[in-house]
Amino acid sequence: MGRGRVQLKRIENKINRQVTFSKRRSGLLKKAHEISVLCDAEVALMIFSTKGKLFEYATDSCMERILERYERYSYAERQLVATDLESQGSWTLEHAKLKVRLEVLQKNQRHFMGEDLDTLSLKELQNLEHQLETALKHIRSKKNQLMFESISELQKKVRSHLCSFA
Repeated sequence: MGRGRVQLKRIENKINRQVTFSKRRSGLLKKAHEISVLCDAEVALMIFSTKGKLFEYATDSCMERILERYERYSYAERQLVATDLESQGSWTLEHAKLKVRLEVLQKNQRHFMGEDLDTLSLKELQNLEHQLETALKHIRSKKNQLMFESISELQKKVRSHLCSFA
């Protein structure tokens, strides 16, 4: 006893369109997660809203790795299909790769700034937390090193200053 088929055309009512987008986006993200768990598949899903907001799902927080794999695969496919790519085609491909890379980096930057965390799973949040903790340890280590070097330099100046009085 289903609802029947929905005619696939743009929903004109803005509110209904947003509600449908939200529900179907959630369903699509859920299906992506299910296929990754059930079939042990690597899945990467990106959805951009009409306002340009990014929603994504990637297995094991590896969107970047999956995108790089996709780029290698699609690049190899294109090489087989058209070995005589003109320079403009190569630049277009390079531009597309860089654009995807930029989007991934911007998304990661937003996550590191604590923004757009709603779409992350618990595992992804834990991974992000671990990355931030590791970065913070490196920053503190470098800060301490610089402080010790500064103190050491000041102590040398004090000693040389005291020796000049003696």
